[in-house]
Amino acid sequence: MIRIESEQRVDVLRQVALLQEREIRTLYQRNEYLTTELVRLQGGDASALQLELEQLRELLARRERALFAESSEKRPQPPSEEAPVEKPAPRGHGPQAQPRLPEIERLHELPESQRECPQCGGQLVPLGDQSEDCEEITVVERHFVLVKQRCRKYRCRCNASVVTAPGPRKLIPGGRYSPEFAVEVAISKYADHLPLERQAGVMEREGLKIGSQTLWDQIDALAGHLKPTYEALCARVLASPRIGADETYWRLMGGEESSRWWVWCLTGDEGVVYRLCSSRSAKAASALLGGYRGIVIADGYGVYESLARDGPSFTLAHCWAHVRRKFVEIEPNYPAACSQILDRIGELYAIERLAPTSKPETAPLRAQLRRERSRPIVEDIRRWALSQGALPRSGLGRAIRYMLGLWSGLTRFLDDPRIPLDTNAVERALRGVVVGRKNHYGSRSRRGTEVAALFYTLCESAKLTGVEPRRYLLAATHAAIDTPGTATLPQSLLD
Repeated sequence: MIRIESEQRVDVLRQVALLQEREIRTLYQRNEYLTTELVRLQGGDASALQLELEQLRELLARRERALFAESSEKRPQPPSEEAPVEKPAPRGHGPQAQPRLPEIERLHELPESQRECPQCGGQLVPLGDQSEDCEEITVVERHFVLVKQRCRKYRCRCNASVVTAPGPRKLIPGGRYSPEFAVEVAISKYADHLPLERQAGVMEREGLKIGSQTLWDQIDALAGHLKPTYEALCARVLASPRIGADETYWRLMGGEESSRWWVWCLTGDEGVVYRLCSSRSAKAASALLGGYRGIVIADGYGVYESLARDGPSFTLAHCWAHVRRKFVEIEPNYPAACSQILDRIGELYAIERLAPTSKPETAPLRAQLRRERSRPIVEDIRRWALSQGALPRSGLGRAIRYMLGLWSGLTRFLDDPRIPLDTNAVERALRGVVVGRKNHYGSRSRRGTEVAALFYTLCESAKLTGVEPRRYLLAATHAAIDTPGTATLPQSLLD
């Protein structure tokens, strides 16, 4: 018997896919026949039967696209009626400027044996300081070294005291590995998404024999020093006047607890915060957002609505990108209707690009544009939604119901220029977590989830602020070792 989950032969998998597609078609025809008989026996009319069959065809088409189509929210653009303009042939992108790379100058001399003039046999001498120059980018291989740290001892001639010179910073008292080594391991795992086992293999090829458990011990100790920094970043984000919120699943592969955990993500103007929780419940969300007093931009997950409704807490705004996504998914089944609303949502985004929320100085202009141009478009969208006669269970009916169910949160941006149109910022912040989850499959313990949340917070906050993550972790680690309890924010490293 063929096991699909472990089969690697392409020809066998292709045959299985063809057989499954044939079986799906057979089941669909059987379902269509039974639906027809059911409507006939219930005394239904032909129009009701046709609507039911159209809904079945739509469901089948959506399943096929989910399995075989490319995953993209880009819509096909209609061909332009204007005469195409011939573009010049590309001539290459040219060399890119490298302002961050250190420069090394190497002078190439002509060998003594070749310094004879080919015409007269005289001696060739340098032509002043002239040279023919070119650039070359190369790589210097990373290497590990074993440093013998010798702390010299001093004594007084009276033999009353002996003083030892201070040694280097230690991540772990009496430990063998430097803070710089631990930062390298943390960056490789949480910024570059390399599992510890893979890192250990790479290090062995480079001459260092080490186990993944030792690597984990280093980043665990590093996280202990950086905990005050993590807590300070959490407080900084929760002090923002607006934050984006979203969540995605995470795996916990060890212990007796549930293996499906959740990463809760909050983004502010100056940082990103991650918390890993064992559930996606209102209790978990309340522990994260219970004391927040500001604006939360989120998708349609009901937990945020319940938190905003149950007490005098935050103001909830909803995301237009999620609404747009619903209509993009069903556009092949309802091209005319979806094209109308997607074009109107596109006009909202075109207006936002004139005064983006990422630039606070454009807030007055943004408020004016939303009042004069965005509000009429939003009203047109609502009139369009109420005028549609879609079946409640159809794809179009569900998309419209989703939009109208969030209408108060979707229109809140019209009265407050601080509110963005979508949650794209927090979804971008979750990309690193999702890539890491695919590479090292989550965490092995509860402590592993805490360490992951800490390092993802520090690395992504540094990138959001414009600080190189390795440089930020090193600076925060050195400050914490020199003065325990010190918190270092990435803004302090900006030039």
